[in-house]
Amino acid sequence: MQDRFFTDILRNDHNRAILDRWSALALPDGWLVAGCLFQTVWNVRSGRAPEADIKDYDLFYFDAGDTSEDGERGVQARMDDVLGDLGVTIEASNQARVHIWYESHFGHPYEDALRSPRDGIDRFLVAATCVGVRPGELYAPNGLALLYDGVLTMNPLMPHRELFERKAASYRARWPWLRVQPGTDNG
Repeated sequence: MQDRFFTDILRNDHNRAILDRWSALALPDGWLVAGCLFQTVWNVRSGRAPEADIKDYDLFYFDAGDTSEDGERGVQARMDDVLGDLGVTIEASNQARVHIWYESHFGHPYEDALRSPRDGIDRFLVAATCVGVRPGELYAPNGLALLYDGVLTMNPLMPHRELFERKAASYRARWPWLRVQPGTDNG
């Protein structure tokens, strides 16, 4: 299934370009993550253009030595320089600083500081969407079956019912064949 996943995500020209330019990004422990991956898979399955309705392309990295906003902005500026010609929104996020801003942004405390981008991927709200890639490497702590089956379950590591429900409703509005798994009330 890993080969199928890479084949599918690389049908999105933006994903392909980002991974082709990976070395120029120079991200410490960098990963391409989230919607640009799983939404591409869902678009392919739905017969839509691979890039359809993908809002942004998220890059996670980890720099515990600089958890400042200015440091993250500097990394973002480098991403814009390397990838700006793609014409899509690309957001770089230092996972070493998520615990600093998460509560003010999402209204819930972030229990522990992350130790790596993989820790951040582990905590996506929807279990099926916990995926990240970099050239030749996939990280999918919950496997890929839920993603390909279109099953939306709340991630027990992030049991925020109202955030999950909003996210699931947003996904189902674009991909109506997705289904919320009964009994996902972990909160």
